[in-house]
Amino acid sequence: MKEKLSEWFNRYGLAELISLISTITSSWLTFQFTKNELTTALVATWVGNIGYFGTIFIQDTILAINQLHKNGKKYSAQTFYKNASALFIEFGIAELFDSLLIRPALMYYFPILIGNRTLGVVIAKFAADVTFYIPAIISYELSKKKLRQFE
Repeated sequence: MKEKLSEWFNRYGLAELISLISTITSSWLTFQFTKNELTTALVATWVGNIGYFGTIFIQDTILAINQLHKNGKKYSAQTFYKNASALFIEFGIAELFDSLLIRPALMYYFPILIGNRTLGVVIAKFAADVTFYIPAIISYELSKKKLRQFE
């Protein structure tokens, strides 16, 4: 189990850090400009997602390029499609519920209930991550041998 936790940390850790920074920053800036809780929750959700999935996609692309390079092959449109498909399989179900329902709702309510925007956003993000990672990690584990080999 220790090996799996290490693997998952290596896979998701940097993306989580970038997402956390993006979420907090966008939440603060959006609320400063709009003073609207709903707009702030939606922007924080989507900007955090862009930071998260952008990081994951870049990591996957670098991994694919390195695997292909070892075999004298180049990254192609077909490889790009395989990378994108793997991400869709890994995150599709988890992201559907997370981005459209769970995370925006928590990002809306927790800062109000706690009375502190930053702390509320951080708690909301980690609470949403729990429901996000269960299906994401299951999908990752089921798909990694078939969709993440670029030899």
